[in-house]
Amino acid sequence: MENMFFMLLYRSFHSQRNYLRSCLGDSGLGAGQPKLLVYLSGRGSCSQRELAEYFEIDPAAVSRMLYSMEKSGFVSRETNQKSRRSDLIALTEKGCQFAGIWKENYRVMEDIMLDGFTAEEKKKFASYLSRAYRNLRAEKEGEPCGI
Repeated sequence: MENMFFMLLYRSFHSQRNYLRSCLGDSGLGAGQPKLLVYLSGRGSCSQRELAEYFEIDPAAVSRMLYSMEKSGFVSRETNQKSRRSDLIALTEKGCQFAGIWKENYRVMEDIMLDGFTAEEKKKFASYLSRAYRNLRAEKEGEPCGI
């Protein structure tokens, strides 16, 4: 059972999440919020819908995260000039500062996680994970899983 890929992936993900949770400290950020900061720092302003689609999470969950992040001063909302029905989410100065901190946290975590891997192994590993992701995404969504 231990060598089943889903369990290996789950344990790696769980360990990664626990490592990152320990980095939250007194930042005022909740679990799941740092990745939004880092995405916005690279992408620039975007809609709440884009965040939900990119991270494949419930739009209501994104809404709750953004509300908290806005109250804490990490993000702000701007009027979307192309579509007045949706706002654009943008990083504040504080959000930019913490995005930089989190990029470094992610880099350190990756260094720890991939310690002992050669550059070629890292490249192949990333390729394998990307292919596994694409394979799963290509499957029909919404079909019951034998329940």
